[in-house]
Amino acid sequence: MSSTAPDTPDPTDPSTAALTGRLAEIDRLDDAIHDLLMARAELATRLPGNGGKRPVVLRPGGEADILRRLLARHHGDLPRRAVVRVWRELLAAITATQGPYAISACEAEPGSGYVQAAREHFGALTPLRVHRTPAQAVAEVSAGTAAAAVLPLPTEEEASPWWTSLLHRAGSRLHVVALLPFWRPRPEGAPRVQALVVAAMPPDPSSRDRALIALELPAEQSRARLSVALAAAGFDAGRMLLRRDPGLPVAQALVDVNGFVTDGDPRLAALSDALRPPVVLGAYALPVEEDNT
Repeated sequence: MSSTAPDTPDPTDPSTAALTGRLAEIDRLDDAIHDLLMARAELATRLPGNGGKRPVVLRPGGEADILRRLLARHHGDLPRRAVVRVWRELLAAITATQGPYAISACEAEPGSGYVQAAREHFGALTPLRVHRTPAQAVAEVSAGTAAAAVLPLPTEEEASPWWTSLLHRAGSRLHVVALLPFWRPRPEGAPRVQALVVAAMPPDPSSRDRALIALELPAEQSRARLSVALAAAGFDAGRMLLRRDPGLPVAQALVDVNGFVTDGDPRLAALSDALRPPVVLGAYALPVEEDNT
């Protein structure tokens, strides 16, 4: 009778030896991955602006290009969405090495998905404060108690759209810096909402961006006339919101245009129908649309 217990692998069995070798190789790879993660974090802290001596800097454009580059070279059995998930957590952790920071999120209806979208992008363990109104979430960013606010995508049906409050700010200026979700294919259970991220810093460009331009126009301005003016100025416009408050002589428009646009863009001056200089509210990196797994 063998002295080896029934559930104990026989070390002389070739299959057991092969399994032991594979497990040892996995341990070696885990150690190598861990070493690289620690080296990456150390290198990131040496970048200008890091080290906890300044306010936390978000770089959503640069992060988008990191993910695009990795996805372009990815192959094998590991799903592409797993690459995005792992690196989003890694990027959130690297950002935290600059110093403590929090994110605010507007979720008017509990469970509507904005908190989950914020967690997906900014990391599961990043401090998150939830508010019922966009104004409360934006106030956290203005006060410096949150690095960014996750806000519902604007619609024309809103009575008091949050984006209009960014047009006439007397203090520090806030900008739209990202669109969520960056990974557009939505697996079962993932939040379906779209949101914009607002921060107290200008957006950083990526290789593929869209910008948001806000305009104040005569109340009688038509959508068609605005579309013609944008095209004549050289803008490739997409989604457009045009709102009018009853009794007021001014209409407000929010236009999504192709490319990264800054305040100094000469095309803005060509929008002669505007009652005041157009305001670039910010820009965002175009999301990844295809899974390809």
